[in-house]
Amino acid sequence: MTAARARPRMGAIRLKCPYCGFIEDKVIDSRPVEDGSVTRRRRECSFCQKRFTTYEKLESIPLIVVKKDKSRQAFDREKIVKGLVKACEKRPVTLEQISQMAAEVESMLYNSLNTEVESERIGEAVMERLKEADEISYVRFASVYRQFTDVGSFIEELEGLLEGKGAPGGRNESV
Repeated sequence: MTAARARPRMGAIRLKCPYCGFIEDKVIDSRPVEDGSVTRRRRECSFCQKRFTTYEKLESIPLIVVKKDKSRQAFDREKIVKGLVKACEKRPVTLEQISQMAAEVESMLYNSLNTEVESERIGEAVMERLKEADEISYVRFASVYRQFTDVGSFIEELEGLLEGKGAPGGRNESV
């Protein structure tokens, strides 16, 4: 069989052997890598029998963040992680929890199927998760994110946090 006469199987990916240029091969091994979003395949050329590796990755549509000033920039998960690390500094929140919160926010954004997202939506999603994880970290993040201009606005945020706990003044009266 010559390289010119080879035809790919129906529905098969058409790849050329990097050694001889033949377009028919067989998959020897397939396994997910990274977080399961990439598939690594070991292939063997049907003509020269040499092996090579390919990687398949789902093409993702870039997510654009619309900032408060209406400027746009590509979504960067690391910005969320950095903000969370700063807010959780010297608090009992693990890097694993921070990574999980960032992954949840990122997943929520991509699952919304919108190509553009307001930065406010990202900040609110991060604060929701922080409020559940650690209230002090939540207040730290909120103070930067909401850009409190005076003590009064900061106290309002704290009162809202305490009201969410149930009893007036944030105290549990079942003591």
